[in-house]
Amino acid sequence: MIGKLKGTLDEIAEDHVVVDVHGVGYVAFCGARTLASLGGVGEAVVLFIETYVREDMIRLYGFASENERGWFRLLQNVQGVGAKVALAVLGTLSTGDLANAVALQDKAMVARAPGVGPKVAARIVAELRDKAPAMSGAADAESFALKRGLGDGVAPGPIADAVSALVNLGYPRDQAASAVAVAVKEAGDDAASTVLIRLALKALSR
Repeated sequence: MIGKLKGTLDEIAEDHVVVDVHGVGYVAFCGARTLASLGGVGEAVVLFIETYVREDMIRLYGFASENERGWFRLLQNVQGVGAKVALAVLGTLSTGDLANAVALQDKAMVARAPGVGPKVAARIVAELRDKAPAMSGAADAESFALKRGLGDGVAPGPIADAVSALVNLGYPRDQAASAVAVAVKEAGDDAASTVLIRLALKALSR
């Protein structure tokens, strides 16, 4: 099994790249975001690989990070999500955006990915609700928990009010929730909504 490729970009196509590793060209299928993050032909590249072996083919999927590859695997645990849909989701949303969408139960954000309808998007945010925290990393655990509280409708009043106020000011809900999460870390769980709003706006202005 191939877990990582380190070599030179030999070709960049619409949905894949060819990586030259000591004279052997490996075709790796990648999402749009991964493709956009790569350099040009002839430049060095490192891709984390998920290898699929079937009777009639061997296919490699390439990712810019181990975390992205982990989300690719996790997404396919959802009913109706195969490699193509998982790659489309990761090609549209960063892993951070996807974690936010799951925490906030924001199926509309996931449905932005091509080929992902409302029903599949709803299953993704629902079925990954309890699995996503492990993918977010320990540093983001508190932020994820806050956002999940918002998604479940059980967040403390001041936090929910602060997010609502920022949304009313025109900020996207996921961005507002992230800013309030920063404010809570600074001011504490028992801070008033006015304090959280002020600190969140400060965070958004950075």
